[in-house]
Order: sequence, then C-alpha cells, then structure tokens
Amino acid sequence: MKVLVINAGSSSLKYQLIDMETEKAIAKGGCERIGLDKSLLTHKANGKVIEIQKDMPDHTTAIKLVLDALINEEYGAIKSMDEIDAVGHRVVHSAEDFKSSVVITDEVIKTCIANTELAPLHQPANVTGITACKEVMPNTPMVAVFDTAFHSTMPEKAYVYGIPYDMYTKYKIRRYGFHGTSHRYVSDEAAKYLGKDKKDLKIVTLHLGNGSSITAVDGGKSVDTSMSFTPLGGVPMGTRAGDLDPAISEFMAKKLGVSLEEVGTILNKQSGVKGISGVSSDFRGLSAASKQGNHRAELALQIFAYSCKKYIGAYACAMGGLDCIVFTAGIGENDAAMRERIFSDLEFLGVEVDREQNKVRVDGVNEISTKDSKVKVLVIPTNEELVIARDTAELVG
Repeated sequence: MKVLVINAGSSSLKYQLIDMETEKAIAKGGCERIGLDKSLLTHKANGKVIEIQKDMPDHTTAIKLVLDALINEEYGAIKSMDEIDAVGHRVVHSAEDFKSSVVITDEVIKTCIANTELAPLHQPANVTGITACKEVMPNTPMVAVFDTAFHSTMPEKAYVYGIPYDMYTKYKIRRYGFHGTSHRYVSDEAAKYLGKDKKDLKIVTLHLGNGSSITAVDGGKSVDTSMSFTPLGGVPMGTRAGDLDPAISEFMAKKLGVSLEEVGTILNKQSGVKGISGVSSDFRGLSAASKQGNHRAELALQIFAYSCKKYIGAYACAMGGLDCIVFTAGIGENDAAMRERIFSDLEFLGVEVDREQNKVRVDGVNEISTKDSKVKVLVIPTNEELVIARDTAELVG
C-alpha cells in the first residue's frame, strides 16, 4: 500500500509518498509560493533532486504538478496514479468534533471549515489542500489527521480555563494543544525503545522548534500540554510570546495606540526569543551572539530553557512521577547545548545525563541518560508524516 501525505499551507504544500510495507518515503518534496510569482516545486525521488519552476495559481495546480512528478518516467517514483491507494491530510484543528483521525467526507470538510475560526492561519489552507486533492483524485480515499486530536484525552481540569464557564460551553474557549502527531509518535517510540507498555509509562515530550510545545503523556495519553487555545501559549518560541498575563494585551494596546488585533500580531510575529534578544528567532544565531557576549541573546536562551524546565517539573508533579523525557523537532533533536541547559539541575527528579553522549548525533533514538538514571532521557527524531500515513492506511484498510 502506498499513501500520499499532504501538508498544505497558505502558499505552500509539502508531500511524501510512503510505501507502507517498509514505512519509508519513496518520494518527497514541496511546492513554494503557490499563488505568487516564481512558484517552485522541489521533488526528491530515487536519489535525484529535481526543481521545477512553473506557475501555480492555486493548490489544485500544485497537486497536479506533484502527481505529474510522481509518475514521471525519468524522476518519478511510481508508474501511474493508480498506485496511490490513499491520501492522508494534515489538518490542524479538530475542535471537540473529532477525537481521532477520520475518513474525509463532505460532512467532515464542512466541520473543518466551521472550525476555521479556531485556527484561522492554518485551517483554510488545510481545507484547500483537501478540496484540491479531491478535485484531481476524486476516487481516491482520503483521511484527515488532526494536530489537536492526541490532546483530546486531557481531563477537564487541564483544559478548562478560569473564565466564566459559558465561554467554554458557548464558544469552546479551552486548551486544545498542538503538535499532537509529533508528541504521539515520539512517546510511542520511547515506549518501544524502552521495551515497555506505554500504559505503564509517564513521559514528558518536548517538541522544540520555531514553534515549541511540551506534553505530559501518562499511560500513552496526553493529560496536559503547554500550547493552549492557540499555538501562542506555552514556552516563549521563535517569534511567539508564550504564556503571559492576559492583561498585558490591553495594556500594550493602550500604550502603543494600536488595536488588540495588532497586539496579537506583535505577540505572534515579533515576540519570543526574537523579541527578547533583538537578534534572531533562529537559535543558532542566538547561540553565536551569546558567545560573542550579547546579553539579550544569552537571556533569551536562558528564558527558553527555564520555561521548558518548569514545564518538566510541573508535569512530573501532575502525573505523580516521571519515567522518561523525550527531546524532538529541530531544536530538540539538534541543539545539544540547549538540551543541556534544560536537563541541568534536574537530578532531584532522578535525571542523570551523560553530557558527552548528549553531544553525539546518531541515527534513530539516542539515549543520553546514564545507565543508573532513574529517568531515561532520549532524543528521538519526529516523523509526523509517518503517523499520518499509518492512520490513513488503518482507516482505509
């Protein structure tokens, strides 16, 4: 069985064609600048990297170009579209309508559109990707895999806010959480690596990148997570502020003489480590600036690590114990110095890390805790596309 995984953005589209017998991607790539000038398709298959610059006025055109590349005699991965058995789509928000992945129907699409107000930046693009695929591949079964669904197991005490309860019942204002497919994948992989049933483990997973979130996974289920009603909540990120006193928004609006919407833009696009440092949202740039004596860059790194550390402690307390910490995503997988900042001084929790092993890069799981550590610390490369493909294969059978 071969599953095409689609992740559609507002002006982009990423894809992987995964052979489910091996669970390996036999082709992957992406379309950039959809609806803009100088549109570009980058396609990788059979050891070849092909770049095709062609106008893509919309996502339907982009999908057609992707399919043409996949069946191309010279650089394709399959002989015909008939070899694509199903398509799995990444969709950001399931609200409270879907607790798991679902086969896409007209009703599912309508529900996804209705939930656009909960994810106005991402949901419209996700829906556009689905409708574009259905137009080009009307007879191919498709599945929606939601970022938020893994967190649907959170108890009420974790997702209800201290605001009038009507705000939840009428408008569904609550904690939803994001990066669910990543947290689900690495927590499952951690259980496999440790040779234990995930139902017997208490794990904190740290998905750290330009967007970062931390999740408490108890018995294989998400019981709390740092991102909130939107991806703005949690730890300070590349350009997102993270947790703050809600009164700050109104205070900023008055001081700056701007609307709350404009404050929202500041908190999403001009804050986080970029706003603190005044240097960059890229942690490599922050690290370089810190080494050169830039105080604000060093402060940004300290604040990020400190915030992550607090979540680990809080979630260990919430779960009543801790068996494993997992680092993943761009920063979590590649930034050994930041990992060390985060796990330092956690010995009281039973965390003992081999600092030399922490500096080593390995393929697959890297166990960086010592043999005697009560809490295992792992670095696991995430694979959200494989989660989407697995769910799709399971649902379409």
